[in-house]
Amino acid sequence: MNDATRALRVTAVNHAPVAPKGDYVLYWMIGARRTTWSFALDHAVAIAKQLDRPLVVFEPLRVGYKWASDRFHTFVMQGMEDNAKRFAAKGITYVPYVEPEPDADKGLLAALAKRACCVVTDEQPGFFLPRMVAAAAKTLPVRVEQVDGNNLLPLRAVDKPYLTAMSYRRELQRSLAPHLLDFPSADPLARLPKGLKDAALPKLAWKSATDISKLPIDHQVAPVSYRGGSATAGATLDEFLEHKLERYAEDRSNPDNDPSSGLSPYLHFGHISEHEMVQRVFDRETWSPANLAGAKVTGRREGWWGMSAASEGFLDELVTWRGLGHVFCHHEPSAGTFASLPAWAQKTLTDHATDPRPERYTREQLERAETNDHVWNAAQRQLLTEGRIHNYLRMLWGKKILEWSPSPRIAFDTLVELNNKYSVDGRDPNSNSGISWTLGLFDRPWGPIRPIFGTIRYMSSTATVKKLDIKNYLARWSGRQLSLL
Repeated sequence: MNDATRALRVTAVNHAPVAPKGDYVLYWMIGARRTTWSFALDHAVAIAKQLDRPLVVFEPLRVGYKWASDRFHTFVMQGMEDNAKRFAAKGITYVPYVEPEPDADKGLLAALAKRACCVVTDEQPGFFLPRMVAAAAKTLPVRVEQVDGNNLLPLRAVDKPYLTAMSYRRELQRSLAPHLLDFPSADPLARLPKGLKDAALPKLAWKSATDISKLPIDHQVAPVSYRGGSATAGATLDEFLEHKLERYAEDRSNPDNDPSSGLSPYLHFGHISEHEMVQRVFDRETWSPANLAGAKVTGRREGWWGMSAASEGFLDELVTWRGLGHVFCHHEPSAGTFASLPAWAQKTLTDHATDPRPERYTREQLERAETNDHVWNAAQRQLLTEGRIHNYLRMLWGKKILEWSPSPRIAFDTLVELNNKYSVDGRDPNSNSGISWTLGLFDRPWGPIRPIFGTIRYMSSTATVKKLDIKNYLARWSGRQLSLL
């Protein structure tokens, strides 16, 4: 990182000093769970080199967080397997820890930090991670620094949340260029000189769990069929770039010919970096930041990058929409709640909260995909099984939950519950943006005024069937042919 990048991405979380005579530098890996393309790992390596101390990497997995399940634990633990192989090959001390019961990890970080020069960790603005880092930093005897490696534009490069994709896109077009000149290292571990790759750890009494069936987590939410970890993430990116990206602009809304990358779960758990994905697109397009010379700030989706329509469409989803969600979550205290919806959306939803609902379903019925809408049921069954929903259908999925719920606030809570319980990329700022959009976040009022929806953008299953190629999708997930709808 250059000095300008470091000033924006590295933040001290406490006032404790660095202990230069400590035994090692400790990297507390909680967000960027990978060994490549990581600003946090870059920073930890740089300190280790500066102090001439070994690097120790501690990657824990708690059981006490909400929605903990076999699905998420399996995905993260598969990533730990990849990390263990990579760190072992480089001779770096790696401490993976799967907590066997709630609060069993109490004191483990402190014990590791006691002999550390400093602690470096990841900054991720979503879920419980900011509170966990802040609480831990207060108790640790050495300096704790968190590193923001979430997006191309650092979280602190802006000082407010943006309420529309266009407004954030304008900011990107004004401010992004210098940040394209300083990416994280593709292989930060290659920068460790010999003699800094081994460390004698303090004797620890804690035992990491190995049998997931014995953990106090939800065993009803089963693992997904695709594997977690950086190795699979890299293979998935290769597959996308070689076989899907060319169709991205024109086919991404069609479930039967879906060219989406499938990388959102890996981004959420830090098994792949946004920077790596962007660099691969740059390489494919033979593009460099110099191409932006003279580019005008328009806020439009097309044309600013000067790339193919497919690549620009993909970068808009990855850089604009994903960054919009992270910035909003970082700067908006109410993110993830009904109160985070724009004032116009809250008002129109409240104005129509008592409108008659021709159909109502309980949360349990929705969870089991027991509605009379076969398109919606198909999307919910995909969520239950695969831990994801086709992006266009996820929008419809959210709109129908509003239509069938007793009130907008109950609808919002149901969206959060189902998404965070089953979606592999749930509990993430970007995932939260997706479900909140269905109730007006990052959108605008739409006419005509409708019952239940007011001026919230309306979608229907009937229109969706007419608009999309969906026959095979429905045959797979609903068991019904298109003619039966």
